[in-house]
Amino acid sequence: MTPLLPPADLGPILSIWAHPDDETYLAGGLMAGAVDAGHRVVCVSATAGEHGTGDPVAWPPARLAPVRRWEAAAAMAVLGVTDHRWLGHPDGGLAAVDPARGVAQVADLIDEVEPETIVTFGPDGATFHPDHRTISGWVTEAWRATGGRSRLLHAAASVDHLLRWGPLYEEWGIYMSEERPVGRRPDELAVALRLSGPALDRKVAALRAMATQVAPAVRLLGEERFRDSNREECFVAVPAPVERDTDRPVPVAAGGHRQG
Repeated sequence: MTPLLPPADLGPILSIWAHPDDETYLAGGLMAGAVDAGHRVVCVSATAGEHGTGDPVAWPPARLAPVRRWEAAAAMAVLGVTDHRWLGHPDGGLAAVDPARGVAQVADLIDEVEPETIVTFGPDGATFHPDHRTISGWVTEAWRATGGRSRLLHAAASVDHLLRWGPLYEEWGIYMSEERPVGRRPDELAVALRLSGPALDRKVAALRAMATQVAPAVRLLGEERFRDSNREECFVAVPAPVERDTDRPVPVAAGGHRQG
């Protein structure tokens, strides 16, 4: 069984997600722990999440996008992440973006940041959201294309977490497919954080800074159940590419050049 990795052992981290709040739900404790250990953490959001509302009349995209950027800045401040970037793609439209462009953007980030660890969604995107799955694909392909020099971690849910919270997720209707995530056994995990005390307080404070997204869940669950549902952060390690070829060309976007 591979020993579990604490955030302090992950080195510089590149954390790449589809929408602001993805990173805090799935890796807020990991990122904060790495920052506290003195590691550089670069967090990237592919979109501003401008369609992330159940009330598009009150929150049209032009209004919601800047609010979600402000909320994300507040959450990053709580977590201690000082380098948060945006790829500028449309919320809900990542699958329509030329994949070569997305892969090239991520590859440029890997080349610049030189992370020891990259964290992102697994292939299921946690909820099977097309944006989540697209980002997972871009990051995984860019990691391979740049030689697999970093450790690549995919967010996952443990067996125990899904047994406890899965029925609630079904009630909420969070899954955007007939598929369902497969819970991971302890021996499959590379990182398994169970936050408590100040570490959990910090993550919850960062989440609550994203009020447009989080407030309904807090109202529904109550503070204690909301905290409890966000204790766990688990990741599986993606096996290194068979050929670690650092000279392998990165896919180019339409127009014949890498996009930054």
